[in-house]
Amino acid sequence: MKLYHNPASPFVRKVRVVALECGVADQLQLEEIALTPVSTPDTLQADNPLGKIPSLVLDNGQCLYDSRVICEYLDTEFKGGLIPATGDARWQALRLQATADGFCDAAVLVRYEGFVRPEDKQWSGWIDGQLNKCRRALDVLESESSTFGDRCDIGTLSVAIALEYFDFRNADEQWRKKAPSLAAWYEAFSQRKSLQQTKPA
Repeated sequence: MKLYHNPASPFVRKVRVVALECGVADQLQLEEIALTPVSTPDTLQADNPLGKIPSLVLDNGQCLYDSRVICEYLDTEFKGGLIPATGDARWQALRLQATADGFCDAAVLVRYEGFVRPEDKQWSGWIDGQLNKCRRALDVLESESSTFGDRCDIGTLSVAIALEYFDFRNADEQWRKKAPSLAAWYEAFSQRKSLQQTKPA
């Protein structure tokens, strides 16, 4: 299986973490790719018309995207047990994943606005709006963090990845000061081998 990736992407990292948790990371052929919202290599477009990463090309040539679809494929096919099959546990895990993914979406948009868009066209209101989404997500995660315990599922893994990406790109936010319970959970949970092995440089 070929995974189009960039090591800085939190969505790519989620796929790699799930592959490690499912015991199939050695089956992924990593193809690093550089792209922006306005520039996508032809090789990626040939497999994914949206030109986004992560994209996973299966051995039969089919391409799967986005990260949620790829993670569900890996968890289902290789019996990772990261996505509960039924009941409250399933919906809690998926909702938590959605919160973390939305958090990452907003943080990535902040990155693009400051790094890709020409300086004279950057909009501070846009950046503030996206950061406020991150801050509201942090408030919710802080309020729920006491229920996370030591469980490992697609939700808790996604949250840990989102928090580390926020540290990576927005360290000046110092989120731990406003979310001490979440910070304590993260410090323990982030020691998982799959998260340690995929930390961005």
